[in-house]
Amino acid sequence: MLTAHHWNAFLAIAVCATAAAAAFAARRRGAGRAVAQLLALAQTVLVAQVALGLLLLSDDRRAPDRLHYAYGTFALLAVLSPWLYAPADPRTRLLWFAVATLVAAALAVRAWMTA
Repeated sequence: MLTAHHWNAFLAIAVCATAAAAAFAARRRGAGRAVAQLLALAQTVLVAQVALGLLLLSDDRRAPDRLHYAYGTFALLAVLSPWLYAPADPRTRLLWFAVATLVAAALAVRAWMTA
């Protein structure tokens, strides 16, 4: 389980960074299906990462630094927050998702560094 958590961490960082870059690039021409799917994939990978972390916690495996849990939780909350707070304008909404996904990528890097 720990190996899956480590591999998924690299996947989460890569997917979040790629999704944020794609969303920033698509702001001028509008988000297509690929950008929307990439943003959804970033959210899904982060949910899976938190689920794997919870499974590790249930097996009494703890991270050496308690900040690891905060960074993981905040990364998940960052990608989910635009669903509640982003405005209705499509270009501005896409900007919210791009920034939130970039923040989640940065928080995932910090979580990896504290593991």
